[in-house]
Amino acid sequence: MNFFVKFGNNKVLMACTTAWFIAQLLKIILTFYSTKKIDLTRLVGSGGMPSSHTAFVMALSTSIGRIYGWESPIFAISLCFALVVMYDAAGVRRAAGNQAKILNIIIEDITHNKPLENEKLKELIGHTPKEVLAGAILGILIANLMV
Repeated sequence: MNFFVKFGNNKVLMACTTAWFIAQLLKIILTFYSTKKIDLTRLVGSGGMPSSHTAFVMALSTSIGRIYGWESPIFAISLCFALVVMYDAAGVRRAAGNQAKILNIIIEDITHNKPLENEKLKELIGHTPKEVLAGAILGILIANLMV
């Protein structure tokens, strides 16, 4: 039980998980706003507005900076980590999502002429730069409110 108390008292972890959770809730709300349907899979899904990965790592980095100082090596490490995650979210994973979209179009075209397994690939993998920026702002805001 002592572990859970200590875990719950970790301000950095609490800021990170809160930022992630709020970002995921915002995805449900924004999906409902655009589709008029409640999609609870957005709570655990990747991609979409805002980037929960970015909110998580920016809350981490901001919390560490506030607690240990902006000049500390641990802040530098966390910021570098955050930048890699954000680059991956907006770059590599977004490219993979675009490839999945093209492959799905190819599968549909082929399916019209010849029966094939019509298994759609997941297209919502990465983020637009705007989604990453929104996640970064959310993470920074939550960390500043909680730490």
